[in-house]
Amino acid sequence: MDLDMRLFIVLAPIAIAAGWAIFNIGAAALNQLQNFLNKEA
Repeated sequence: MDLDMRLFIVLAPIAIAAGWAIFNIGAAALNQLQNFLNKEA
């Protein structure tokens, strides 16, 4: 079963955008978690 390249062309930009958003939000979330844990200690 051959995968249609159109599917990859459509999904690649969406996957890249989702990965970029998760990367940026993840960094901010980790900083916020570290700040919260440092205030508790």
